[in-house]
Amino acid sequence: MPQTNPLLDFSGLPRYAEIRPEHITPALDVLLQAAAQAVKAAEVLTNPTWDSFVVPLDQTLENLGRAWGTVGHLESVVNTPELREAYNGNIPRISNFFTELAQNEALYAHYKTIAASPEYTAFTEARRVVIDHALRDFRLSGAELPPAQKERFKEIAEKLSELTTRFSQNVLDATDEFALFIDDAKELDGLPADNLAAARAAAQADDKPGYKLTLKMPSYFPVMQYATNRALREKLYRAYATRAAEFGKDDWNNSPLIEQIHTLRQEAAVLLGFANFGQESLATKMADSPAEVLDFLRDLGHRAKPFMQADRVELLRFAQDELGLDKLESWDQTFVAEKLREARYAFSEQEVKQYFTEPTVIAGLFHLVETLYGLQFVAAEAPVWHPDVRYFELRNKDGSLVGGLYMDMYAREGKQGGAWMNEVRSRHLLPDGSVQTPVALIVCNFAQGVDGKPALLPHDDVITLFHETGHALHHLLTEVDERDVSGINGVEWDAVELPSQFMENFCWEWQLLPQLTKHVETGESLPEPLFEKMLAAKNFLSGTGMIRQIVFSIFDMELHMDTVGPQALQRYFKLLTEFDAPAVPEYHRFPNSFSHIFAGGYAAGYYSYKWAEVLSADAYAAFEESGVLNPQTGARFRQEVLARGGSRPALESFIAFRGRAPQTDALLRHNGLAS
Repeated sequence: MPQTNPLLDFSGLPRYAEIRPEHITPALDVLLQAAAQAVKAAEVLTNPTWDSFVVPLDQTLENLGRAWGTVGHLESVVNTPELREAYNGNIPRISNFFTELAQNEALYAHYKTIAASPEYTAFTEARRVVIDHALRDFRLSGAELPPAQKERFKEIAEKLSELTTRFSQNVLDATDEFALFIDDAKELDGLPADNLAAARAAAQADDKPGYKLTLKMPSYFPVMQYATNRALREKLYRAYATRAAEFGKDDWNNSPLIEQIHTLRQEAAVLLGFANFGQESLATKMADSPAEVLDFLRDLGHRAKPFMQADRVELLRFAQDELGLDKLESWDQTFVAEKLREARYAFSEQEVKQYFTEPTVIAGLFHLVETLYGLQFVAAEAPVWHPDVRYFELRNKDGSLVGGLYMDMYAREGKQGGAWMNEVRSRHLLPDGSVQTPVALIVCNFAQGVDGKPALLPHDDVITLFHETGHALHHLLTEVDERDVSGINGVEWDAVELPSQFMENFCWEWQLLPQLTKHVETGESLPEPLFEKMLAAKNFLSGTGMIRQIVFSIFDMELHMDTVGPQALQRYFKLLTEFDAPAVPEYHRFPNSFSHIFAGGYAAGYYSYKWAEVLSADAYAAFEESGVLNPQTGARFRQEVLARGGSRPALESFIAFRGRAPQTDALLRHNGLAS
């Protein structure tokens, strides 16, 4: 019989539709008590072994982690005031428990005992890595600190959990609050028909006349890209650029939170013996030091800067000569870039997206996975958190189950912006000898189809979907039996983007395009002449894009190396000047919505996108050399990279696949920045 409280039912997939805010605290009462009892039982063991110590403790902690992960997921995709209150109210309890666990000297001593035992030398590589990571994480959690410092470290961890959650919620609230209603369609001149229809439908949903514009990407970005109304673009740009800052509600201003988060991270790092948080962050990554990261980033920036400067000259000349704009303002950049793209390459993003209908894109994506890895996606029934969510089983050709995948594709109110992959549960060997199959979820924020038509995806959205699917495959195709290092678990943070960025490359392969495209009206596949134009434009403004990511990455690392204060806004503007990047208005508050580093897992790690892109571009080059849809190369990539998870260093997995250390040549070539 299923549990009355759905959060306490671990017999299958989470019962998302049944979970209510009032279930959260009672479920955590039960799970935290069970976890505390398991910890006490583990503490008093006299001869800890893998089976007597690691396995039972891990099972109890997995249940707690899965339940809290489910709550956190719901908070990000179907946020309500009641759910948020229950979630926020339990953050201190969860943070306190896991901080105490990570500082538990008795458990730390047991792991040391196992590491020094003959049993350890007979372990599989994966089990040895689990023990090694546990010892490292105890040290990084303050287990070796004196009592007073340990207590302070725990206080910091709890406070940081609260602050980073508030940061994310402030961005969501500031984004959701904004709505601009337009009565006259002439003010929306240039906006594509499907975006116009979506804006009309949004207004009707609010029982309002005319059209509704918001700061959600499917509404905001088309205005910036296509609307000829310059004043409208400026209004939306300013609203977007000043989210969660001093210009709005005081409670939603993230500036004080940035200061507090920075101060607490630095204090915790110093307690652990690091010079700064940037140095602490790299203790679990591939890079050896902040200096190495900054050298890598500035080297790339130096190579990209001339291309970015050439981009700006060309945009300004086109704006002046063809569009009558004497000055190129920030709210003009995307609009002018789209007009220049259309003029130079004789196509528009609007023309392209008519071919990328969502059902066809997903079918083509599944076709690619089936071709490379000998797998199949099968639609299946599962509890979901919203009617738009779909669930698929991933099976081998013989029908055996590999894992499961949820897909939540559309933007809506109460859902965090952006795109991400997360685990629902991880693969591992159960005590009875059976294997728990992994389950992942992909969340995107695409514009939904209107008037009975399928959603039309800009090519950038297609790339986003492939990116997140790469993460999901990394989690789902693991063959590791130990939960802590299976799938994405235990993988160095600056290598975790390898499989995701690797997948992006296939969006540019002509061999795959017939399976990816079907015109919304005619049903025809993307014509080769149009694809050739897309390919010619692939690296359009690539220098500008590269510099943008490098500025974000250096901003993150230098901020987290600074022991005095974040000086976030000054630092951001200084970096724009250093790289001669396009200027932004004085009111721009980019740091206030940089959730990746102030609310996500990328603090002093945003550089990972570029670091891992070196690996992913070089890995993809192996497919270019053997045939991009070559199943043999796919099988090797699956076996040496995707299947290994965190059971060995990512660099070893890369070398096992590629036969050598990574090189930057492919990255520069793919971005059109090779000299």
